[in-house]
Amino acid sequence: MRFALVFSLWTHQGPSAPPRDAWFARDKLLHFTASALVQGAAHSALRANGRTYGEASRGAALATVTVGIGKEVWDRFRGGDPSAKDLAWDAVGGLSAGVVVRQVDR
Repeated sequence: MRFALVFSLWTHQGPSAPPRDAWFARDKLLHFTASALVQGAAHSALRANGRTYGEASRGAALATVTVGIGKEVWDRFRGGDPSAKDLAWDAVGGLSAGVVVRQVDR
């Protein structure tokens, strides 16, 4: 009995630390990619429906921001891990796609 008690105390590692929200992780790459896809798809859809470049850019940016913030709100209330770093990567992805779209849509 003592052995079991000592062994369990010796092997117990205590409560696990919360996951560290690193700036560079698979999750951040997914945020970047998803935001870039939303930005590009929304811009393309708006342009295909006759919007000017400026209207399409603003509409696509609004869609990208809405999806990014919506995901973090979802995480907040559904037990996920909301993160400002995720939002930063969403912004970088949306801006990167905006630069690519600008080069293509000339």
